[in-house]
Amino acid sequence: MLRKPIAAALFDMDGLLLDTEAVYVAALQAAALDLGLEMPLAFCHSMVGIPGPQCDVMIATHYGAGFRIDAFRPLFSSHVKRLLETNIPVKPGAIELLDFLAARGLPAAVATSSGRTTAEHHLSRAGLLPRLRAVATRDDVVQAKPAPDIYLEAARRLGVAPEQCVAFEDSNVGLTAAHAAGTMAFFVPDILQPLPDVRAKCLGVLDDLHQAQRILEAEL
Repeated sequence: MLRKPIAAALFDMDGLLLDTEAVYVAALQAAALDLGLEMPLAFCHSMVGIPGPQCDVMIATHYGAGFRIDAFRPLFSSHVKRLLETNIPVKPGAIELLDFLAARGLPAAVATSSGRTTAEHHLSRAGLLPRLRAVATRDDVVQAKPAPDIYLEAARRLGVAPEQCVAFEDSNVGLTAAHAAGTMAFFVPDILQPLPDVRAKCLGVLDDLHQAQRILEAEL
């Protein structure tokens, strides 16, 4: 199934390693209600995989003149903190897959649209940070996903050519970025299913990270 021998694995974070996208959606809708507004679920889903600053623009545009994103953002952050206060939920198979890669001597890195502070905090609390060789975030690049920059930076930090990296994504913008970087990319749906043009760019659409591990076990 894979085009070339694998030298490393690259992972998106939210919705792929961490089961946090549903948390962000709940926080978005709660923050909107705090302001006496409603945020449609479809609109929330349209922001999956999009960096926070760009989401702010989308939200401000959605509500139009008079909407204060500077009032909305602290409310959203407060709800996220409340919802993730007890634990950072990890996707099924994430720990097993990372440990499998380590046992095979393959380095792993995260390539996320989140900022570095958030990424390292969440990965650390989830127990995943020690299992990663590198973390590339939107703070490390000029262009965020769907540009390939974050994936290129993650591969660079591992010292591996992108073409020798297998990548796993749960969003259309993320898979587009991984494909543009030249990685061997798989889509693992969380909230979203791949769009037709995105499906054509990935090597496969997987049920979960357990299936991802089974594929790698057969290839390595």
